[in-house]
Amino acid sequence: MKKNVNISLYDRILKRSFDILFSLVGLSLTGIIIIISYIIATIDTKENGFFTQERVGKDGKRFKVIKIKTMKSNINFNTTVTTKSDPRITKSGEIFRKLKIDELPQLINVLKGDMSFVGPRPDVPEIMETLKEEDKVILSVRPGITGPATLKYREEEKILAQVDDPEKYNEEVIFLDKVEINKKYIREYSFIKDIKYIFRTVFNHEINDEERGFKI
Repeated sequence: MKKNVNISLYDRILKRSFDILFSLVGLSLTGIIIIISYIIATIDTKENGFFTQERVGKDGKRFKVIKIKTMKSNINFNTTVTTKSDPRITKSGEIFRKLKIDELPQLINVLKGDMSFVGPRPDVPEIMETLKEEDKVILSVRPGITGPATLKYREEEKILAQVDDPEKYNEEVIFLDKVEINKKYIREYSFIKDIKYIFRTVFNHEINDEERGFKI
């Protein structure tokens, strides 16, 4: 496992302190939204309103990511990716996904230290096991709720809905591009950029190809 040598001890402490403080603030402000969304999701899916899934985090450590459930799990659908027209998505799930409400419980993951506000998105073990050795540097930081790759592919479901083989396109194009973006994020890490990524996420601003240099 390649260790990250680009983020100073000061920046690591600053980043973690920010995560703890603002995850607490976020949970206090959105707690009622999470509870109401959980109840709605439970009724709509007739299952547990929380969706948990094993993901790979910092240094390859596995953890359970927490989200509001937006899809029914009792529908047989042979794919590991989600597209805009996925029949598993519930009516309430469409709204939760559009407003990103389903992501709010990840504040718990941030508070616990599984995740950070900004970083590479955590993926499932089966996908992360395909990483080349030189790409494993993305595991040297905590995965994030948002980040440059997440912003660029904010409309990922729409993109996948337009290709013939969404799963193949995700593995051969999108995932590899995200890896390169995340490697650059780590090489050129800046706490100020983290703050800007958060603001871009809140105000729904995507990152396009010309902005991949992160001159923000």
